[in-house]
Parts: sequence; structure tokens; C-alpha cells
Amino acid sequence: MAKLTVEIVTPEKRILSVQADEAIVPGGRGLFGVRPGHTPFLSLMEPGPLTLIDAGRRESYFVAGGFVEVGNDKVLVLADAAEPVAGIDVEGARRRMAEAQERMKGLSAEDARFELEQATVRREAARIGAAGVARG
Repeated sequence: MAKLTVEIVTPEKRILSVQADEAIVPGGRGLFGVRPGHTPFLSLMEPGPLTLIDAGRRESYFVAGGFVEVGNDKVLVLADAAEPVAGIDVEGARRRMAEAQERMKGLSAEDARFELEQATVRREAARIGAAGVARG
């Protein structure tokens, strides 16, 4: 049976290069699945869990947004940041989210920093959610 080659790359390093039966990706318009033979395309990614399924075994990674390219049985994930969900520091993510929410209180919606803090809140909330899904 055909397999996908899945690569997760961040600006700092290659996180992963493996074979899998399926990849479930947090696309810009929601989760989507990729299996061998999928139509080629390019999509934005939102922060969330990227799940790989191989021989019935699931392995999840948190991606902090970016792009994904699908073609020729290859899934290339160009992530802003990525980490195995099993290694997520949930308390640290909660702290970073609360700190960003606190900083937002003193800013107007027109302030460029407001948007930056809002993105931090979304990313850390997605990281916490991914860890919760992985831990069941």
C-alpha cells in the first residue's frame, strides 16, 4: 500500500520526516485529511494539532500556523513553530496566554501590539487544546 511522506519544517530546523498512511492538518478553513493519491494543493494552516496515522497508530504535533503543500504523495508542512503535543508545557502556555490577555487590556484594537497579543492568545489556546486532545 502506498504511503505519504510527511515533513514538518520550521524556520529553525526540520522537526520530522516520516512515512504515514494519513495526515490530518489544521487548515485555514478547518481540519482536512490527506491520504496517498490526494490532489495537489497549497493551504494556509491555523495553529492546532497535526495528526499522523500509520498502521492505526496516531501521533500528534502542535503547529503554530504556516503553510502546507500536498503533492505526489508528499505532505510538506512549513510551520511557524512545531512540537510534539506530548511535550507541551500546558501551564507555561496558560501563563503566556494570561500575560498576553493582561497586556491587551491596556491597548486599543487599533494598536499594532493588540493584534500581536491577540495572535499569542489564539496560539496558546490552540496549544492547550492540542495537549488536551492528545491526553484524552
